[in-house]
Amino acid sequence: MKHWFSDGAFRAILRNASYLGSGKLGGALLSLIALACAGHALSPALFGTLAVVQAYASGVSALVKFQTWQFIVRFGAPALVRKDIGRFREVTRFSFGLDLASGAAGLIAGMALLPFLAQWVGIAREDVYLALLYCTLIPIMTAATPTGILRTLDRFDHLAVQQLVTPLLTAIGGIVCYAGGLGFAGFVITWYVAELAGDMLLWFFAARELKRRDIHHALRPGLFAPARRIGGAWDFVWTTNIAHSIWSAWGPLSNVIVGGMLGPAAAGLFKIASTFFESAGKPANFLEKSFYPEIMRLDPASRRPWRLAVRTGVLAGGLGLVMLLVVMAGGEPLISLVFGKRYVEAFSLLQVMAASLVVSTATFPLESLLYMAGRQRAALVAEGLAALAYGVMLVAMIHGFGLIGAGIAYVGGMILKALFTLVPTVAAYRGRASLSHHEEVAM
Repeated sequence: MKHWFSDGAFRAILRNASYLGSGKLGGALLSLIALACAGHALSPALFGTLAVVQAYASGVSALVKFQTWQFIVRFGAPALVRKDIGRFREVTRFSFGLDLASGAAGLIAGMALLPFLAQWVGIAREDVYLALLYCTLIPIMTAATPTGILRTLDRFDHLAVQQLVTPLLTAIGGIVCYAGGLGFAGFVITWYVAELAGDMLLWFFAARELKRRDIHHALRPGLFAPARRIGGAWDFVWTTNIAHSIWSAWGPLSNVIVGGMLGPAAAGLFKIASTFFESAGKPANFLEKSFYPEIMRLDPASRRPWRLAVRTGVLAGGLGLVMLLVVMAGGEPLISLVFGKRYVEAFSLLQVMAASLVVSTATFPLESLLYMAGRQRAALVAEGLAALAYGVMLVAMIHGFGLIGAGIAYVGGMILKALFTLVPTVAAYRGRASLSHHEEVAM
């Protein structure tokens, strides 16, 4: 372990992960306050509807969202290493243009389909207009350009600050809504304003950092012209978009499916359990976000990025084990304290879902390694197969075991994702001698 910490890249990963962790820890606590206020102020059915409204907008944005932050890191980081500001500017312009196009498509599709899907997903007719209002957030939820800029420029401290803003505003608004008896509409509007303010702050930080570094016109959107000057741009963004859209939609669409099959009250319980599960997996998530930019500065033909992945994965798996024990020991009293005894049933679901914590945390480097090695299509196939299998298991398990079945399906999906991603990663490692340096791949 002492030798591990002598690696500057490993230390940078831990440093940046600690920035993100400091923001997310506070954000997670504030989010629990917001959820607790909603859980106590609303009936289980209305609380579930609130979760479905948020999940619908998040799910649509996840489906249409291009992983432009990964594109910026993948093509922009090598350009900055070479001090090629012109190329970095082309990368960010293409990314911004893609965000605008996908956000507009998501907004139109999401608002057009909602009136037809509302009843099936558990949104009452009188609440459709509020849900349509929430859908106007889809374009800003879709944009990942400012995140990519800040990660590439190594400003994880700004990201940490931004991560506190949305949950802080949501918590404050939740307290006001609970104390003032503002009801369902008050909570929807509060969540809306908080999401909007937090996302706009990201754009402010990115624009300010670009100006500070004298990188001008980087946020002037472009699309086809910049893409022609960036070899492999469309292949990368389409492949990563489909892969991540499939996987990122797991949580929101799972809520929608649970709500459609078991009712909004069950969707609320699933939301609580999944929120706790995601919070438990955050340490590995912080490492992942700081891991990817670091390995993009290394040569994939050498052993260094692969060793770095093993070390980071072992560390993340250990953190996952610790969080698993914490969840098992303190999950039930915490849910009872925060949400009330009527939501304790969510702990049984959380216990089942937590079984996959170690697997999901320890294997996070696999996908980044595939992107580094130019094997993004293999990642797409792996995640697509895992998501398809999860969807089938989710419907079947809910039919057979009810809400607990949704937790069993979630565990199965996580394990399949790890296995399907491990196979091409091992193949890429064995053939690493034929891989070009990342700067040549990015050209």
